[in-house]
Parts: sequence; C-alpha cells; structure tokens
Amino acid sequence: MLKVTIIAVGKAKEKYLADGYSEYAKRLSGYCNLNIVELAPTKADESSPSSIAAAIENEGERIVAKIPSRALVLPLCIEGKQMPSTSLADLLKSTANSGISEVCFIIGGSYGLSDKVKSKGKIKFSMSEMTFPHQLARLMLLEQIYRAFKIIEGGNYHK
Repeated sequence: MLKVTIIAVGKAKEKYLADGYSEYAKRLSGYCNLNIVELAPTKADESSPSSIAAAIENEGERIVAKIPSRALVLPLCIEGKQMPSTSLADLLKSTANSGISEVCFIIGGSYGLSDKVKSKGKIKFSMSEMTFPHQLARLMLLEQIYRAFKIIEGGNYHK
C-alpha cells in the first residue's frame, strides 16, 4: 500500500477544516497509509524582507529534515505544474507501480517554500493559479488524493 505523507506548515485554525482533514484521513485509510506532519510556522517581521527570507529558510530546513528519504517529493508552489485529477491518479499509480512506496506532498507556510525544498521535488505541483489559505489548500489536497485513488479504483466519485 502506498504511503502518502503531507508535510504542512501550520495547523487548522478552524474546526471545519480539522473536521475535513479527519474525514478525508478516514476515507483514505482504505487506499494508503496517510501521514500528516505539521510544523509550526516561523514568525517574521512582515515589514522586513530579510526577516521573511530568514523565516522561509528556517521553515525550509525543518521541512527538509522531515522528508522521507525514498519518497517522490511533490512540493506545492505557485510556479508548479497544474494537472487534472486524472493525471494525479496516473502519477500515484505509476509511482506505486515503479516500486516507489511513498509520495510526499509539501505545503509551505504563508511566505512560501524555500528553494532548497523546491529543489527536492521531482515535480513541482500547483493546485491553481489562484491563491488559497494554506489550511484550505491542505483540505483540497486531501480531497484530490482521495479522488485520485477513486479514479484508480474505477469508482464514480470523480465524476
């Protein structure tokens, strides 16, 4: 069974998001071994570009330390590749079939991801050209991973 790790900076601030995370974790339990790693955001002085850069680097170091060594790494970033749900399903299926047993999605903090984290990704992944709160992006990612497994299964959920 494929292991799916999501490394995310920050925790759900709203109950409905935490409930959504739990719901999709439950749904995904039949398709993959889901591991969610939450990291505390680094505070920065938003009026100081150097403080923001330092925060990005600090979060990046902590993210890199949590990336599983043999996983296919998929950082979510604005310059990443957008793909339809069927392509995500194909990617998960081909990854599992190629002998790679783990996929690691990375959702950075509000300042974005460091170049070091992005460089770890075989494919940089983008959900949309729109900007979403990071906690909502995590819920959307969980839903898309579930949808991908339903597509692989041949289920009707994705239609």
